[in-house]
Amino acid sequence: MKHKNTTRGASLLLLLFGLAFLIIAGRFLYIQSTGAVQGVDLEEWADKKRTSSYTIPAERGEIYDNNGMVLAYDRPTYRLQAIVDPDYSDNLPEPEHITEPEQAAEVIAEYLAIEEKKAVDRIVEAREEGRFQVEFGSAGRDIPKDEKEEIESALKEAEVSGVTFEEETERYYPNGTFASHIIGFAQSTDDGVEGVTGVEKSMEEYLKGEDGSISYQRDKYGTELLDPEQILNPPEDGEDVYLTIDQKIQTFLEDALTQVEKEYDPSKVMAGVMDPDTGEILAMGNRPAYNPNKRSDVENWYNDMIAYPFEVGSTMKMFTWAAAMEEGVYNGSETYQSGSYSVGGSTISDHNDSGWGTITYDEGLIRSSNVAAAKLGYEKLGPEKFGEYIDKFGLNEKTGIDLPGEKTGTILNDKSIETVTTTYGQGSTMTPIQLLTAASSIANDGKMMKPYVFDSIREADSKEVITENETSVLEEPISKKTSEQMRNLLKQVVTHENGTGKPFALEDFSVAGKTGTASISEGGYLVGRNNYTFSFLGMAPAEDPELVMYVAVRQPQLENSEVGSDPVSHIFKTVMQNSLHYLNISPDQNEQVNVEKVDIPELEGKSLEEARNSLKAFQEVTVVGSGSTVEAVLPQSQEQAVSSEHVIVITDQPTMPDITGWSQREVQRLADYFDLSLEVMGNGYVTKQSIKRESALTDSKYLVIELQPPESQ
Repeated sequence: MKHKNTTRGASLLLLLFGLAFLIIAGRFLYIQSTGAVQGVDLEEWADKKRTSSYTIPAERGEIYDNNGMVLAYDRPTYRLQAIVDPDYSDNLPEPEHITEPEQAAEVIAEYLAIEEKKAVDRIVEAREEGRFQVEFGSAGRDIPKDEKEEIESALKEAEVSGVTFEEETERYYPNGTFASHIIGFAQSTDDGVEGVTGVEKSMEEYLKGEDGSISYQRDKYGTELLDPEQILNPPEDGEDVYLTIDQKIQTFLEDALTQVEKEYDPSKVMAGVMDPDTGEILAMGNRPAYNPNKRSDVENWYNDMIAYPFEVGSTMKMFTWAAAMEEGVYNGSETYQSGSYSVGGSTISDHNDSGWGTITYDEGLIRSSNVAAAKLGYEKLGPEKFGEYIDKFGLNEKTGIDLPGEKTGTILNDKSIETVTTTYGQGSTMTPIQLLTAASSIANDGKMMKPYVFDSIREADSKEVITENETSVLEEPISKKTSEQMRNLLKQVVTHENGTGKPFALEDFSVAGKTGTASISEGGYLVGRNNYTFSFLGMAPAEDPELVMYVAVRQPQLENSEVGSDPVSHIFKTVMQNSLHYLNISPDQNEQVNVEKVDIPELEGKSLEEARNSLKAFQEVTVVGSGSTVEAVLPQSQEQAVSSEHVIVITDQPTMPDITGWSQREVQRLADYFDLSLEVMGNGYVTKQSIKRESALTDSKYLVIELQPPESQ
């Protein structure tokens, strides 16, 4: 007979189990009917677990010069990865992981900056830790496409499995230091690639684009389902930015700056070229410069042309004389006693201390007399009126150039001695871009133009113009009559036997300009023949200037036989002479130079012999290929070109020509025609090419060229 307690216990257990069953069953019924657990929608949770989502990065817009030469673009690079998990190869006919670490490390170490033993250790350590794959740090990143293909070929030949490549995007600047302070650079952040300096920063809203995304449903192994319910949000790529910078003129400038930096070892060099009729900046450069692709050991991040106020010296006299002329208080034939000048208990002197006796005010500018500047600014104009002209010439405020980081200096005009020293460029500080902008009024019949480097924004694929910059007049500080009078006087600074600007005369073009020698203040003015900033602000041709240029060289290391104008004049003359010829400006000092334009005839489909006869007017003609029929002519037929233009004739059997000595612009024409991706290293003219001579051009996709300045060849 069962004990009653046993029966009672069994009943209690049955009741508890029954209650538990009801609770569990009820919970299941609740979940089934509502599809939720603790507020979590199970259907949404399951959908999320089996859905893969990826970001599709937008391509950043490219940056071009005014001729369509690419200056910055996104290029693919690759990150090397080694799969070490053996389970990855399960159920596969061939292993897809590394089976022989030593063999894999041997190939990897041959191409990457990593020791073979370290590569083996990384692979073995990752395998022992049960990791899926391993990478090789910075040595395994940013691998160019051609090198990646070489590694893949070597791995295949060595029968090494398990090494893969992940594609990434790198912002690339094909010309290295070329215009680096203008272009700036962009770098990767958690939010994507962002502009940090220069045009990359100022044009960020146009360049950046908007990332897209893709999502699809998969099984637990990551395989896409038959009905993946794919959702695609395509990326919106950034727009392309076109600059006013001219690659040819910028190259002239870069080469000259590099040579002066190498020969004179200055602490700073600043130079810029402007079209005074529009305000377009055609070239701008600084030394020290930096390579935006590397950004290591950078001595100066700042664009000194717009962000370095300093005492500019006698280039300031250009505006003191112009102000006196405009106010009607200037008489160039009037004489004064040069040498020294006293005001408010202080005395200033001319640069030769004793002066040149009694001379005219015209000769005062020609000889760069501080006393003449002081008398014009302090006595004839007066501090108040002189201050008004400083404002009119924009020397007391930013120019508004469309680059980040512009600064302005400090004008001293409260005390008598401050007015005096400011008239000849000491005490007060200004930036080079302020001087260049103010000088545009003298070159452009009184109209002072706003400087700019942004030309237009264009849609990346169609190249359709979205927005375009417009020229604008900042001020008209002087009249056309005064500007003409000033140019005539500044021309004498260069041509007169006593002119300080004689070293800046050009062979083919007349020059109007003013020299400057400014003391350097670092808690007190430095002493010594090297401790000055030597400069020149000039325009050419003098009668109707096409270009205005400013050059300043700070603390060049001069030999005993050298003077401060030597490095400055080298830059000015090299850039100005070559640029004016490049722009097909008619020389006004050498009538024998022929720059007459010639029509390029219609030659497509005609014989090579006929083409050669039709192009005899051109000094240099290159035939591309061994065909007998003309397929195309570069520049295109029906265009006009000067006789010195390099004409390229494409035959119906094109092969790669020897492009040694070609300019980057000439190579770009060839690359554009054959749809080649051009990668450029250096500045100047071609010394090396990746596509061998007489190779089939139609089989190639990439062309890498190495450039060097003509002086180094």
